Amino acid sequence: MLKKIKKQRLLWLVVFTTAIHQQAGAQFTLEGQLRTRTEIRHGVGNLVLKNAAAASFTSQRTRLLLGYKWERLSMGVSIQDVRVWGQDASSISATDGNRLMLHEAWASVMLLDKKDSTIKWKLIDQLLIKIGRQELSYDDVRLIGNLDWLQQARRHDMVLLKALHKGWQLELGQAFNQNGDAFGVTGSAYVPANIPPYIKNSLGVLMPVPAGLLPLAAGGSINGNSSKTGTPVFTNPPATNGGNQQYKSFTSVYITKKLGQVKLSGLFFNDNFSKYKLDSTGNSSNGYVYGRRFASAGSADEFNYSGTHHRYTYGLMVNTLLLTGKKLGSLSLQAAYYQQSGSNRDGITSSAFHYTIAASWQKGNWTFTPGYDVLSGDRITTGTDERFDPLYGTPHKHWGFMDYFYVATGSAAGGLRNPYLKTKYSHKRVGLSFDLHHFALQQPMYTADGNRISPALGNEVDLVFNYALTRSANIELGYANMFATGSMAIAKGQASTEAAAASYNRTGSWAYAMIRFSPDFLYKPAAKAK
Repeated sequence: MLKKIKKQRLLWLVVFTTAIHQQAGAQFTLEGQLRTRTEIRHGVGNLVLKNAAAASFTSQRTRLLLGYKWERLSMGVSIQDVRVWGQDASSISATDGNRLMLHEAWASVMLLDKKDSTIKWKLIDQLLIKIGRQELSYDDVRLIGNLDWLQQARRHDMVLLKALHKGWQLELGQAFNQNGDAFGVTGSAYVPANIPPYIKNSLGVLMPVPAGLLPLAAGGSINGNSSKTGTPVFTNPPATNGGNQQYKSFTSVYITKKLGQVKLSGLFFNDNFSKYKLDSTGNSSNGYVYGRRFASAGSADEFNYSGTHHRYTYGLMVNTLLLTGKKLGSLSLQAAYYQQSGSNRDGITSSAFHYTIAASWQKGNWTFTPGYDVLSGDRITTGTDERFDPLYGTPHKHWGFMDYFYVATGSAAGGLRNPYLKTKYSHKRVGLSFDLHHFALQQPMYTADGNRISPALGNEVDLVFNYALTRSANIELGYANMFATGSMAIAKGQASTEAAAASYNRTGSWAYAMIRFSPDFLYKPAAKAK
């Protein structure tokens, strides 16, 4: 029996290999990635108490990437496994599940192409449609990016229409999310999160998560003020990725054109969030679970609060080369402005902005980039959401490697001002970068007893070393320090008074070692001349 199975596998392998070779014009790629990162964290993302110990762990991402191109059809598949070493026992049961997931799976078809003689229509240079699970990255991944630093990265289930004509590039994207396709389901109700199967209620008892409920913690803090009453808190700290609430749908428009040494890029992004009502289940004797109740299909609630809140983000980025030459080096400038309007995920009117400007001077192996970012924050005198949310980008790249801002750890309601200086050295296999950040509030914030805190939040130093061991192996070492002020713990909602903030260690540190293997399994080195 075993011999028969081996023969069948061998037969399929021969058929598969033969099929590839017979299609001489087809392009087939098969690549892999194994990336491990060992980290020592002490105050990453948020400050820790003075007596807290450092945390250390190793995480790993494994990917298998397959690509295929034949005539006008292109396909890509990326299978990914993400885990922390030791997260699973050395021997697991079938009930433990697995963390293998599909990172990308898409297909694109060229609809129009002036260079293709088989296509009669020549209206524009190129037009293609790309369908499926795919990464989306624009410009400097400030607002839309693949978040590759995070081991699990980011992808979208969507349709993308891309047009190219006389140097113009236009991309139209559309996504629409649903929880399932079960028979008998009506409407398009959507619970917008990956909800764990169990949660602790207000008494600390583990229980199944009620259907249609996105749980929130009881107690916690409201606007940075401590709540010890045990009453439900229905506000989450502001964060990127739609404030940790998955969108129901989005429509995106991206257009770019290079005019001489100037590149212009415009972005319009409309993301929509399912409406909800605040709700709880349980009782005083058995404990409560508080959360956001989303309309369940076919229920009376479906008609009471179904629909979505619409948010709009739009703006322009300019990149230009100011001068270039062997003696002076090259000097470039980047500037952008974005506005947010509509409603946030909670249905509150949004009016926020973000602007950035940076100059980059490169000479020889060195690059120096001073810059300044501003993300608007809330004023306490308005009922409008004025905190800019940097959407689905890569905050780690822009606002410090310690990840204190616009990630899952939350961010200050008062917004952010970030003057910085980035220095980079590159030579053959070696890369070295050294970044300095100063963080401050864009709008005033106050303690629970009404005292205005200092706008200065802290300074951060980031150092990264890269070395290419081989063509497909790279090692990266990093070290970072956060030197926070007494305002940081209050601004991040960890403390409500200056006395409480004093119990936190104002210095955070982080060190990591990462090695990345990226083999191309079908790579053939060039033949040496005889």
